Amino acid sequence: MVITKNKKAYHDYEVLETLSAGIALSGPEVKSVKKGNVNLKGSHVSIESGEAWIKNMHISRYLPAKMHQMNYDPGQDRKLLLKKNEINNIVGKLAIPGVTVIPLCILNRKGLIKVEVGIVKGKKKYDKRESIKKREFERRKNKLYRNY
Repeated sequence: MVITKNKKAYHDYEVLETLSAGIALSGPEVKSVKKGNVNLKGSHVSIESGEAWIKNMHISRYLPAKMHQMNYDPGQDRKLLLKKNEINNIVGKLAIPGVTVIPLCILNRKGLIKVEVGIVKGKKKYDKRESIKKREFERRKNKLYRNY
């Protein structure tokens, strides 16, 4: 089940490859994410000393857990749970110019919070226009098929 999606990422980037990763969260953060109080806009993944971290992901404070969250920072860095060979694969792909890693969506699989991470390449302005034209064409085509 998709909890939230980074729609801007699909518009600004071309997704080359995706992989699923766990994320290290505290108890109140898990409850807040399951309620949908998370924002992926502007977030990205960085590899530091052999570990993958999500930066700038905003998870709102879970209000019933006030006592445990006195000095809670909603934009703190969070660790991604990946195997070493997956991290090495990401590092190898990042060597290509223009390639970056961003979170695409957050999923709830069997009660576990997962992040779908995408290895992406930025689109040019004319590529964005082309994808908008294709999407509009598909909508019109589907609408005509439904009417007949």
